[in-house]
Amino acid sequence: MKIAIVYFSQTGNTEAMANKVKEALEGKADVEIFTSDSFDTSKVEEFDAFAFGCPAMGAEVLEEESFEPMFTSIETELAGKKVALFGSYGWGDGEWMRSWEQRCKDDGINVTSTVIANETPDEEAMKELENLASSLL
Repeated sequence: MKIAIVYFSQTGNTEAMANKVKEALEGKADVEIFTSDSFDTSKVEEFDAFAFGCPAMGAEVLEEESFEPMFTSIETELAGKKVALFGSYGWGDGEWMRSWEQRCKDDGINVTSTVIANETPDEEAMKELENLASSLL
């Protein structure tokens, strides 16, 4: 099984979450990790599952310069693949994640798990990320 972890991180919180997912999958799957601006969108078919990480930005939306365009460009290709979503936020109540999850479900994407962390991911969030990783196997 080949899994891609694709994320955007401004403060390092979502990057820490991405690294935890990678760590949890090591030895269980072939895992590659990318930032949203380094992921080659023409390679979606090479992966069986994805973990996407993006923090809440602005008025609780996905990051608009790098992550949103990348995700939009591959959204229709994700149907039939296992997809997990994660990210951190510093304000609001997680609306961006609920909206993102609903958007995926509306597109027919199999969302296996979501994890959000308020600011720096705590021990509980890190444990949830291990479960998120397992949901992709």
